[in-house]
Amino acid sequence: MGRYLLKRIPSALVVLVIASVVVFGILRLVPGDAATALAGPDASEESVAAIRRQLGLDQALAVQYVHWIGDLLRGDLGPSYAVGGEVADLIGEGFGATVELTLGALLLTIAIGLALGVLGATSRRRSVRGVVQALTTGALAVPPFVTGVLLVLVLAVGFAVLPSGGRVGLFEAPDLELQYLLLPALCLALPSAAVVGRYLKDSLQQAFSEDYIRTATAAGVSRRRLLWRHALPNALPPVVTLIGMQTGQLLGGAVLVEAIFAWPGLGQLAETGLTARDYPVVQDLLLLLVTVFVLVQLLTDVVHAWLDPRIRWE
Repeated sequence: MGRYLLKRIPSALVVLVIASVVVFGILRLVPGDAATALAGPDASEESVAAIRRQLGLDQALAVQYVHWIGDLLRGDLGPSYAVGGEVADLIGEGFGATVELTLGALLLTIAIGLALGVLGATSRRRSVRGVVQALTTGALAVPPFVTGVLLVLVLAVGFAVLPSGGRVGLFEAPDLELQYLLLPALCLALPSAAVVGRYLKDSLQQAFSEDYIRTATAAGVSRRRLLWRHALPNALPPVVTLIGMQTGQLLGGAVLVEAIFAWPGLGQLAETGLTARDYPVVQDLLLLLVTVFVLVQLLTDVVHAWLDPRIRWE
């Protein structure tokens, strides 16, 4: 397993290097820059040029990139141009909230996806399979911003059983925080849960069609035992990889969901930084999200290799 992990690390580093170049370049392609945003619309060209020199934006792009990467390797994220304060402090304040939302959505994704996949593959009732199909199709077809509004109207306004938005802090009031977390986490989890459910259903149906399952069925082994002891373990390795990929989707979707439910995470910081052309905030934040995604994929590959020894042998 250690040798397999060492083989995967170089490719992860290459992805991070490419991502840093892409993030740095895309931000510079956005019209305007931080100097213009800071100086204001009525500022003279001399004032804008002075701010640009002060921020180092008058240097060549290659020089700016090298300085940025060098500061990152030293652990110095530097000050924010427009938002105010140190970038590390700004990201640290919102990172915990975004991780909390993503983990909550991931748990719901796994729970709902497993339930939908098992029901869709094992239920003998056509009506149950039809309901599962309708739920997965609806969860994939309806965008999160529509799902979020519907959840608020039904559960926060209609029945008034959950708060419509905000956050109190997990360590301050855990029971209350779970109430605030449920709606945004459910909104974020539904599309990923539908994907996991469909994939698991297909994997289980394929597993049930294998010869050893037919032989065990003919020998009188119960269907429940076949599911939990044979079919599900064989169907899980590719599903684990899919869940790892969906974790990246959850991180990206958290930005939109945070805006819907007024969740004070990295999404609001990214929106503020983009509006103000605050390069240090946005590029550090985007590279952080890419790094988290790469680490999750690396962990997913390790888990997949642990579940399926054939991956390690290859």
